[in-house]
Amino acid sequence: MKKIVAALITFSFTLTMNAQPTKTIFITGGDFSVPFINYVIGLTHKANPRVCFIPTASADNPYGITHWYEMCAELPVHPYVLRTFINSSPEQKSFEETILSMDAIIVGGGNTLNMMAIWKAQGIDTILRKAYDKGIVMAGGSAGSLCWFLGGTTDSRPKQLTIVNCLGFIQTSHCPHYHSEPGRRPLYQQLVLSGQLPAGYACDDRAGILFENEKLIRSVAADKDSHSYFVSVADGKIREEQLPIEPLPQIPVH
Repeated sequence: MKKIVAALITFSFTLTMNAQPTKTIFITGGDFSVPFINYVIGLTHKANPRVCFIPTASADNPYGITHWYEMCAELPVHPYVLRTFINSSPEQKSFEETILSMDAIIVGGGNTLNMMAIWKAQGIDTILRKAYDKGIVMAGGSAGSLCWFLGGTTDSRPKQLTIVNCLGFIQTSHCPHYHSEPGRRPLYQQLVLSGQLPAGYACDDRAGILFENEKLIRSVAADKDSHSYFVSVADGKIREEQLPIEPLPQIPVH
């Protein structure tokens, strides 16, 4: 009997050691608000998790950073900010030390193209991949949603929306602001239809999608008029599939 018990303990320990963390990404079509931050807090499955806001796309806008702390003030969370527009000093933590110590990352909106260039120059793209593989929750809206996909359309260049290449954690394209900005939907559909972008997911500003291990788990929305979509090509025509939505869970604010 002792040998059987020992074998079971060893087997259980081996399964635990070999278990892979769930890789989680949660996106919305627009900027994050308090209900969406609350949702990310719940995804960590931790009390008072460490959640880091990355405002690179807005050039570390101080008003956006202040707003982040204001939104977190009454939430069960330890909020942090990763600034990239910095001057070196000995007491600073490295980008890797900061990111890998978090339970969740929320990326803010702004100029996606500039953000991707800065992340690559600073090695943050590689660090975020380590964090994602480790099971740290990745999230964001607008530029902060687009960054996790192969690419999509961006207003980061002068005059018109153009294609931007991103991290590719999820191997599809993406379109934020799907209905709030009139040019987004027709251009995205045109690019998918022509093959310039692969099929992908589009979100209205107050809608979001949860992915685990690159698979769609659910679509949520803060109101009944906001939706998410899968846009693809079928029989030479664009196909827009509205995803079933669930109400955004109301996690109690402490």
